[in-house]
Amino acid sequence: MPYQLNEKLRGLTPYDPIEGEYRIRLDANESFLPLPPNVRAQLQERIACLPFERYPDPLCGELCRAFAGYYDIDPAYVTAGNGSDELISILTGSFLMKGQTVATLEPDFSMYRFYASAAEMKTVSIPKEENLQISVDKVIDACRAQRPDMLIFSNPCNPTGQGLAKEEVRRLITALEDVLVVVDEAYMDFWDQSLISEVIRYDNAVLLRTCSKAVGGAGMRLGFAVANQQITNALRAIKSPYNVNSMSQAAGACLLSHKQELQQAKETLIAARQELQAGLERLAGAYSQLCVYPSCTNFVLVALPHTKELFDYLKSNGIVVRYMGRYLRITAGNPEENSALLQQVENFLAHDATV
Repeated sequence: MPYQLNEKLRGLTPYDPIEGEYRIRLDANESFLPLPPNVRAQLQERIACLPFERYPDPLCGELCRAFAGYYDIDPAYVTAGNGSDELISILTGSFLMKGQTVATLEPDFSMYRFYASAAEMKTVSIPKEENLQISVDKVIDACRAQRPDMLIFSNPCNPTGQGLAKEEVRRLITALEDVLVVVDEAYMDFWDQSLISEVIRYDNAVLLRTCSKAVGGAGMRLGFAVANQQITNALRAIKSPYNVNSMSQAAGACLLSHKQELQQAKETLIAARQELQAGLERLAGAYSQLCVYPSCTNFVLVALPHTKELFDYLKSNGIVVRYMGRYLRITAGNPEENSALLQQVENFLAHDATV
């Protein structure tokens, strides 16, 4: 019998980003800000001196120290990854045994369930409230009833844009002491409810961060896990020895050393999201079919009856956002991009209201 793919691989399709040239891309939650010229110049100098004939530092020492310095934590508890995706894959695939259970919230980042399923774990989904917020009491009750071995969720959430206060996350971790709780704080730079300074106090918690959003380093593919010493030692032992290449290590260390520039960029991105959200809420006030959800990230989630039609309409006018069935997730752009997006949304809604 000829070779056949195993059951879990059959029918899988590669990740399918929107391809083509569009004048405005608001679909991937990236920063619209280029690196400052002085940072770019320093970065290029660093890369020019790299010994490309040598393997990179397996523990990413300089990079982890730069990350820890930026967030004022101890680098001893930091593990670097080839994007947060690698760390999510390691956690779901190696911190559990085959057939154990991973709990996710719904809706949330789809890759949590994907990596867990690829590692042949059972998955259970705990629904959020009708307004897409998290009820901690219901999550605790669901976990006690279904007894997962891991709970993983994003805070603030991708795609809802909403966040869970640190007191509530703390309550979740302490209530589920026999569950490994993985909190993905990819968008926490845009909010102020991080547990990064205290996560090492817990036996059952891992916190994830990234350089792909507020830091503006999506092309570097850098993610970080922060956890107590036992979990950190296990992460460092199970990951690939040279998982982060030399260029990304050097570029990330350089970028994270420019704290003032990154803080200024963060404020600019937050202001852009506030501008976008205010514009969308104004349209929701004028057109009742549009629902706009609150956000503490760099994007805004909206819902309306004709979501796919609006997505296609924007795309036909050179603007791409993220289509998510009932919802559209719209990344905040620069003022000109936000203005163009809002104008096209208003054009669509005005026409839709007359049909």
